[in-house]
Amino acid sequence: MWRLSSLAVALLLFGTGLAGCTAGRGQDDALVVWSLENQTDRVRATERILDRFTQQTGVAVRLVAVDENQFSQMIMSAAAAGRPPDVIGALPLTATWQLAGNELLDTGASQEIVDRLGASTFSSRALRLTRDGDRQLAVPSDGWAQILVYRKDLFAAAGLGTPDTYDRIRQAARVLNHDGMAGISIATSANDAATGQAFEGLATGNGCELVDGSGRIALDDGRCHSTFRFVEELITSYSPPGAQDLDSTRATYLAGRSAMIMWSSYLLDELGGLRSDAMPSCPQCQADPGFLAANSGVVGAIKGPDSDTAAQYGELTSWTVQVGAKRAEAVRLVEYMMGEQAYPEWLGMAPEGKIPVRRGTVTDPRRFTDAWEKMPAGVDSKRPLGEIYPPQTMRELRDSPDRFRRWGFDHRQGVLMGATLSEMPVGKAVESMLSGTRPDEAAGQAAADVRAIQTSLR
Repeated sequence: MWRLSSLAVALLLFGTGLAGCTAGRGQDDALVVWSLENQTDRVRATERILDRFTQQTGVAVRLVAVDENQFSQMIMSAAAAGRPPDVIGALPLTATWQLAGNELLDTGASQEIVDRLGASTFSSRALRLTRDGDRQLAVPSDGWAQILVYRKDLFAAAGLGTPDTYDRIRQAARVLNHDGMAGISIATSANDAATGQAFEGLATGNGCELVDGSGRIALDDGRCHSTFRFVEELITSYSPPGAQDLDSTRATYLAGRSAMIMWSSYLLDELGGLRSDAMPSCPQCQADPGFLAANSGVVGAIKGPDSDTAAQYGELTSWTVQVGAKRAEAVRLVEYMMGEQAYPEWLGMAPEGKIPVRRGTVTDPRRFTDAWEKMPAGVDSKRPLGEIYPPQTMRELRDSPDRFRRWGFDHRQGVLMGATLSEMPVGKAVESMLSGTRPDEAAGQAAADVRAIQTSLR
């Protein structure tokens, strides 16, 4: 359904948000690299890295910055026209598996790169999430972690334990939900991807799966019913009223009006006062801008009552080499981007959201993680996260990729996950509970919607 005509390809490539720029000599036969890091400062940083690659190798590179929301149409259209890029960077898991399902990835090249760099230098979990049977779909690079951030000062005063299980989260939300303070802020808007991400993070920690190993939709199984009931209690009894989204949940926590929040690790630079358009505004923050950062704890993996192990949601981005690419040059470029010269600079574009999954080299296994902790984070102000947060928080972030659990990918259902991402059946089910839909009914409706999506893909 994504395949368009050659005319549409031309319109998409030249009439939308793709921004192209050339590193090096700019010949017509330059290596074409698409990057989903399309913010202006990150495009410029990527250009600098690619310029050095060209200077060292003589390989000209043309960089094309692509908006993530347009990527699926762009790549399928370019492939249909016989003009795919040679390399793609910052590619999320869902998009990686979509390309694999359409046989657009040179998986042999990805395996070759991982072997040359050393598989032992990568997070084993990251390699597994980007692997389909015996095919290494992509070279995993970095990711952001979903975290539960909580007010350590309020927890200590109330004698509450770390909120790393359903029971402890529920107890803390109940105890601290009073006097203008919400117990917890979670995205609940049906149209916000953060709603599904928050639910999935809680669900995987309870052993709830969207689809099982046989391809059966499992959202209406007992463990998922338990998760829906837990989320319904949190959002209707201990959260701000009305549908919440990414911006409103963040604003509530930064204002000191929420005891807990589920957000991505991108929140950490904002808590530290490093972004002027999202500064901490709590009453204590007027005298001490660092108050919230100093008094916030971070939980990564969460465990539900129906599971033996805790789990954590996270997004993993990768480098891929496309079928039909200038293979030797493409492999050389990806190796360079994941190597000692370029990889730290790539991570440094936004270290709060670029947690390395290649931890070091064969001879120096912690080279990149140690460098990452010292990288300046932030937008309007810059400061290493390791100077703002304690070692325990940095360990939670550093080790989080090993705990990433994502629906579908372990069961080779990446294409289905991509389709559900655009339809957002879980987000719709979560928001419906705000208006009185019972949790079991919400679970049943979400399962029915996903089954319909699954049928449409056959």
